[in-house]
Formats: sequence, structure tokens, C-alpha cells
Amino acid sequence: MKKNILVIMFILSLVMVVSWSGRSDAANTRFYTIGTGGVTGVYYPTGGAISRIVNAKKNDYNMRLTVESTGGSVYNINAIMAGDLDFGIVQSDRQFQAIRGLAEWKDNGAQKDLRAVFSIHPESVTLLAGTDTGIKSIRDLKGKHVNIGNPGSGQRQNSIDALTSAGINYKVDLKAEGLKAAEAPGVLLDGRIDAFFYTVGHPSGAFKEATAGTRKVSFIPIVLPDSFYLNFPYYARSVVPMSFYPNAVNDKDIPTFGVKATFVTHSRIPDEDVYHVVKEIFENFEDFKKLHPAYSVLTKESMLTGLSAPLHPGATKYFNEAGLLK
Repeated sequence: MKKNILVIMFILSLVMVVSWSGRSDAANTRFYTIGTGGVTGVYYPTGGAISRIVNAKKNDYNMRLTVESTGGSVYNINAIMAGDLDFGIVQSDRQFQAIRGLAEWKDNGAQKDLRAVFSIHPESVTLLAGTDTGIKSIRDLKGKHVNIGNPGSGQRQNSIDALTSAGINYKVDLKAEGLKAAEAPGVLLDGRIDAFFYTVGHPSGAFKEATAGTRKVSFIPIVLPDSFYLNFPYYARSVVPMSFYPNAVNDKDIPTFGVKATFVTHSRIPDEDVYHVVKEIFENFEDFKKLHPAYSVLTKESMLTGLSAPLHPGATKYFNEAGLLK
């Protein structure tokens, strides 16, 4: 009997040690949240792809990433600055404006603690309209009911920039809506708006939804003068591939302009943890590219372009080791 009691006590002590060890590991784990965008865009799955790859090493690094759907670029930057998010996916133009204290940050000044980590996929400012509206160019939007994007999103300013360059004052020349990207396809198909803008990587779930309904729709070209690109150096010409949207009435790729999605953080995030994030993405690069069709054009070198905020030291350390910084 005494022997059995000793065995039981030994087993119980082992259980306690294992249990305490588990609690200790959990207590040492650092949790970070990635701000993304709407669930129909590319930001949300991009955040999921980054977290999935990095979390495969969560026990080695004692860190875990989670993903949050948010209002988009402006929200993500402000939340990172406030400490409500740790990482975020933001448009390259919004990164440019935040670090310089422009646009939404004009009153609060330059967001000096914003740090770039890497850039990701290209994003096109995309305009879709019902064919029954007679809209064939951006200038035809005058007098129409158009969703330009929700406040706090990068796409809203992209829409305003494009409209302004085309000689359209969104406040007086059209009926502007501020719907989230996920809401716009259904509202267009219901006939409650004539067109909507969305800045996104392609293929996009929102545009697949919008082109799959009973209302015939077409992608509208956005052709802007050279002066536009001189005034806004973070924009570049791009195209929307029609191969992704066979149900649209267009028969060839549509010219437009765009930005890049970028991954950012705050200077307070430890160098070691940012280093681990970058290392896992770049050393699992081919696996990362397979996680979404929008990543198919990526190269490691291209993921260091479109960054205007200072690189986080953790990112710099990896890029130096990998010979990616010239």
C-alpha cells in the first residue's frame, strides 16, 4: 500500500511540474495583433497568411500573431500608434502620408514612431459600374450615385484623388456614399448605387461577387495625365486583369493606377520579434506566394519597395543578413 501511495505521489508531482511548465510557457508568450481590412479584400487573408506562417514557430519564438478585421489603412495606422494594434497592413500612400504628417495626419503631425516592415502585393484603384448607367469613363460619374469608400480606409482618398484629377468635386458633383468595401457589391447589384471604387489586389472576392449577379456590370478605365503621377509619387499605373472576372462585360484588361499593400508596425515592438516575423515570411517565400493569387507577382526584392517610413531595426537586421539591402 505504501509503495502504491509513493507511486501515486510521484505521478501527481510530475503532473504538477508539467502543468506549471505549461503555464510558465503561456505566461512568457507575447501576443501580437495584425490589423487588416474587410473580409472580402486581400488584407484579411494576407494577415492570416502572415500569422499562419509565423505561428508555425510560436513555440520556438514564444510569440503568437492574431488577425483582426478593421476599417483599413488609416484605422490601422492610428490603432498602431495608440497601442491598440501591433502590426497592420496599409496602403503605401497612407504610409507616405502618415510619416510626413499629411492628409488625415495633418493636424496631429508626422507619425514618427511608424516603422515599415516589408511591402506585399500591388493594389489597383478599381472602378465598377452597372452597364445600364451609361458610365464609360471616370468623367461620366458626374451626377451619379457612387461609393467612394468608408472613412478611415485608404481607398476613400484614392477615389477622391482620381475624381479631383478628372475635374470632379465629390462633395457637389456626385452623390457620394461611404460604404465599406464588403457592402458595396450587394448595394450595386440591388441598384442602389451606380458604381463603386475599391482599391484592392486582384482577384478580389468583392469583385467576384459584384460580377456574378443578374445586373450587368463593367470595369471602368481610369486614365489620368502624367501630372497626376508627378503630384502623387506613391501612385503608379496598373491594370485590372479581366481573366479573373469572366462575368464582367469587358473583353480586355482595364488600365488604372494603384499603390502597394505594406506591412507596418511601431518602434516599440522588440527588434527580435520583428526579425522573426520577417525571417519566417522570407524563408518560406514560395509557400507564402501560394497562399493568394495576388502574391504571384512578388519577388523578395519587390517586397522592399514602396516603403517610406523608416525600416524597423528587426527588419533591417534580416534584410542585411539576406543581402537584400543594397
